[in-house]
Amino acid sequence: MTLCGAVAALVLLTGPMAAEAASFSLTERQVQDAVELGERSVTRESLGTEWRVRNAAGDALTVVTPFHRVALAARHAAFRNEPLKPRDRARVLKEQQDRVVFWVELRGPRDDFARFYTPRLLAGARQIEPSFTQNERTAARGEDGKYLAHCVYGFPTKMLSGTGKVVLVVRDGEGRDLTSFDVDLSTMR
Repeated sequence: MTLCGAVAALVLLTGPMAAEAASFSLTERQVQDAVELGERSVTRESLGTEWRVRNAAGDALTVVTPFHRVALAARHAAFRNEPLKPRDRARVLKEQQDRVVFWVELRGPRDDFARFYTPRLLAGARQIEPSFTQNERTAARGEDGKYLAHCVYGFPTKMLSGTGKVVLVVRDGEGRDLTSFDVDLSTMR
């Protein structure tokens, strides 16, 4: 076997080493790759870490790209011992069309601390307002006495590049920046 053949075989066996960058619309091959990843992930605790970001405050963010959303749907179907049906793939892709979603876990001092939070997305000099915001109104109290709120923020993708870097900034009800997340979309599918 030649060196090139050995390298090609190694790549085929181990799979891609790095993500190809976030795709906001998927080819049929990418959809199939997402389904396969989701189905294989049932033997692991989580789907993958490429979509997770933590900030200095310890808050967590999950970037939900169309690839991630299809993989997650395939994972859920595999847990039920079912394949992800073509109509379910189409539904998931339609729901995710033209937007990227951020699932954010924030900690605060009271159960209603996140109720009036507002997000914005910074892409270079552009400031992008959300197309969808859902803040948890009654956060759950943790063992440490702090409250954990799960918030969902959706943004249009028309001004985003799947290879770019963005910053998600979360503000309080009075417009003060509270926390932020640096997100490199080029590391995610």
